[in-house]
Amino acid sequence: MIFCWLAAGFGSISGQTFSIDTISDEVFQRMKGKSYGSDCSVPRSELRYLRLSHYGGDGMIHDGELVCNKMIANDLKEIFQVLFKHKYPIERMRLIDDYDADDERSMTDNNTSCFNFRTIAGSKKLSKHSLGLAIDINPLYNPCVKQSKNGGTIVQPASARRYANRKKRWPYKITKGDLCYRLFVEHGFKWGGEWRSLKDYQHFER
Repeated sequence: MIFCWLAAGFGSISGQTFSIDTISDEVFQRMKGKSYGSDCSVPRSELRYLRLSHYGGDGMIHDGELVCNKMIANDLKEIFQVLFKHKYPIERMRLIDDYDADDERSMTDNNTSCFNFRTIAGSKKLSKHSLGLAIDINPLYNPCVKQSKNGGTIVQPASARRYANRKKRWPYKITKGDLCYRLFVEHGFKWGGEWRSLKDYQHFER
């Protein structure tokens, strides 16, 4: 497998950070009332806080952060270590709480994020993000695309309509077979870009 060179528990590459921690009081205060609302049924103990170095589209190294379910914490750490090694660009990785847990704002800013206790847009069903078992990668350039009942096309975020046509090329584009896709699939994730009812090109879930 692509990531077999990684040693168990490996924490950094060339001084960069790849860490997994429980949710500290400081982080939890940032989440309360936002991604972790009063109706959140996921125990805090089930979540993990990750610090993940990544390359941005500017070619510089940035320090990112994610909250995810403990079940996928090690997988995400390994995946992002390999993405970092290959300088795969992740433009931004901040807690969605910095956007008041507003998905549209986060996606429009091309922010890669994971945990957010919420329902699927347009339904009452909880999203896999609610469990911290889904992650959205470079969402502005990899939007969610679905057909409306009147025959139109709904694109989320709305500002990403130009990226709904996947025949064109642009930076940050996730395609079947590229490094990001291969790593997530090898770790047992499903890609929203392969769904039938809609295409969620940013989305990987377990």
